Amino acid sequence: MDNTFLEQITNGVIENVEMGRNGSFVLVSSAECPSCGREKQTIRLNVGNNTAMLDENNNRIPITDLRTGMMVNAAFSNAMTRSIPPQSLAYVIQVVGRHSSNSGVTVGRIVNVDRQNRSFITVSDGNFASTVRFNMADDAQIFNALGRPMNFSNLVPGLRVRVRHADFMTMSVPPQTTAFEVRVIR
Repeated sequence: MDNTFLEQITNGVIENVEMGRNGSFVLVSSAECPSCGREKQTIRLNVGNNTAMLDENNNRIPITDLRTGMMVNAAFSNAMTRSIPPQSLAYVIQVVGRHSSNSGVTVGRIVNVDRQNRSFITVSDGNFASTVRFNMADDAQIFNALGRPMNFSNLVPGLRVRVRHADFMTMSVPPQTTAFEVRVIR
């Protein structure tokens, strides 16, 4: 097959899935994009009617089955916008696993909570250069200071938390990543 017009990502991590009247897209971060010329990249893959979405067994799945934190392989057009992040038409998105082993940990104080988008912003050690926005994975767990499960609605500014998150971050200001587990600490 002639790959002249094709780019690929291997073991990318889904940061966001959005479906709407103006189209659907999957935001993917990857450290493995040999032809992209960068160590890490985030790309917005626009999903069309001809995009093949597959599970681990090569069965077709709807976009509604894609979740934040899933690992995917993707093939997409090398015609990309110059926006940040760049956008491209997705040809194939295949789920290859759940992103969990490559995770980082950040400790900080919550300074803002966005209930509508299930995200929050932390600052570590009062240093605003360490500001990070965490987008909650659909299956993220939240624990109080005693280790008991709690709801996202109980996260409020001022709480000191330990966040286990994906090891990638967007190049936005503030940087963003996916939170898998949040623990309130004293």
